Order: sequence, then structure tokens, then C-alpha cells
Amino acid sequence: MEPPKNPSAGTQIVALIEIRGPNNSLVHPRGAIGVITRTPAGTESHYLVRFPDGFEATLTRDQLDILKHFKDRLHGVGPAVLSGPHADATVSSQNGTPAPFALEPLIIYRCIVGSRAYGLDTDTSDTDLRGIYLAPAELQWSLFGAPEQFEDNAAQTCYWELQKFIIMALKANPNILECLYSPLVEKITPLGSELLALRQEFLSQMIFQTFNGYAMSQFKKIEQDIRNHGQVRWKHAMHLLRLLITGAATLRQGRVPVLVEQHRDRLLAIKHGHLPWPDVDTWRKDLHHDFELALSETKLPERPNYEAANNFLIQARREAAK
Repeated sequence: MEPPKNPSAGTQIVALIEIRGPNNSLVHPRGAIGVITRTPAGTESHYLVRFPDGFEATLTRDQLDILKHFKDRLHGVGPAVLSGPHADATVSSQNGTPAPFALEPLIIYRCIVGSRAYGLDTDTSDTDLRGIYLAPAELQWSLFGAPEQFEDNAAQTCYWELQKFIIMALKANPNILECLYSPLVEKITPLGSELLALRQEFLSQMIFQTFNGYAMSQFKKIEQDIRNHGQVRWKHAMHLLRLLITGAATLRQGRVPVLVEQHRDRLLAIKHGHLPWPDVDTWRKDLHHDFELALSETKLPERPNYEAANNFLIQARREAAK
């Protein structure tokens, strides 16, 4: 059976070219081993590869080889097929050589995000998966270190290492907070359940700055596009409005209401360009004002509970080290 032509995120690879850094300086020789942390999206052709010292480089498919296949050829063994969409990542073995591990058993939480979670899906909607993995102690302690993120654009999946996920949650990252409150959970372990039980500790008034601030900056770009090109990215505008609705509701409810079904018809009409831009812009301004009102009314604290989040991470690390 032929080996897969397109390796997935988490696959160990061998660089078939020299890896060079600033000023064309040699960082890693040909044959260096790394791990794919992001696969190409759309018309892109480059994989993002992370090497043991943390240096990252982009490589095309013909500039890398899957480590397992490379080893098999060295030993005269026929090519083998990886055992799953996220078959290999890396840890350090006793002799210092990266050894594969399966990513799936390390995933503590996986959910569906995007239009299906928002209640805005149609027959053509994709299924976007996001999740969290807990790196084993051997990987944390190794020179290679634990990749903060595995992003597989082909499979439409993204997994964050627990520490990275917690840090982004504490910063009120909208995508991360929506993961914690997604109504569509595909996998959850006991540790994942403990994290969900803690999710309200990540909520704070910082949501106003992140949700509202991002929406404002993006709407300015949309207005520039209208002035320069006379075009509106309607789908993007729809999601910005959804973000404003969700952010204000979070400040009022003390939870992230991911589902926005009550606004489905209006939002989808915007997505398909059925509403004139002045009407959309008026709604946007009304939502900004409502967001400010929600901030003045909220009972959420000014900052999230850093201590609770830190204690949870330490306990999780202790469990991984056993």
C-alpha cells in the first residue's frame, strides 16, 4: 500500500534540505528531524515544521520525508501506512533520538466549533474540530519540548497543548473561550471534565477588550475594502456581528452562549449579502453600544482567576509525570 502523500499535523519528518535561518546561516543540516505543527491550507504548499531546539521552518512536500518511511527504507523495509490522521508526534527516547507517540490518547478534550456550534450551519458547512492535548512528561522535559499547537488544515482540526490553551483562555481569546462552552463535545476525559468545571474562572471583563476590540479593528478593514475596492467580505462581517452578540451576552450571563440561533436568519442574510451595507453597519453600531452597556452591568471580575488556573495546570502536570 502506498504511503500517504500528505502527512498530517503531529507527523515526524526528516528534512531533505539544509534548514537555514537569518542571513542564510545554517541552523540544521540535511537529515534533521522535526515535527509538523501545521499543514497547508487552501492553495498553500508549505508545512510548518518544528525542530528540537524550537526553531521553526516552512518546507514543501518534496523537501521533507516522513521519518517512519525514511527509516523503513534505510532498513530495507517496505513503506508503511500511518495508523491515523494524527499518528505520530515526538518524545525523546533514552538515546536522545525522537521516538513516536500517538497523539489521540493524549487528547483530553475535543469539540466542534464554527457554524455548526453557532447554529448557523447549512448543508455545505464544514465540521471544524478543536481540542486540547496534555503533553507527556518525557516530551515536556526533553530538548525537543512540547509543541504548543498541532494544526491540520486538511482535516480541519487544531489541538493546543494544555498550558498554551490555559494562557490564551486567561487572555479572553474568543476562539478559546468558545471551545470551553461549545455545545458539541466529541471527546472528554476526566481531566477535561475538571477543566470544564473550571471554565467560569477564565471569564472576566477582559472579554470586552478582546471581543469588541477585535471586531472594531476588523470592521475598519472592511470599511477600507469598501472604499478601495467596493467589496464587502460578507461572511467575515457576519462572524464579527456574532462575536459582538456573544461577547455582550457573556458579560451579562457569566457564561459564553455559543449558540446564536435566535439571530440565525438575519446573520445568514448578511453572510449571503442580502442586506445592504448601511443596514449592517447600523446594526454593528447598535451592538457596540449594547456591548458597552453590558460592560457597565456585568458582575464578572476585572481579571480571571489566575491562581485557580495555575493550580489546575500544576496538578495536570503532576498526573502526566506519574
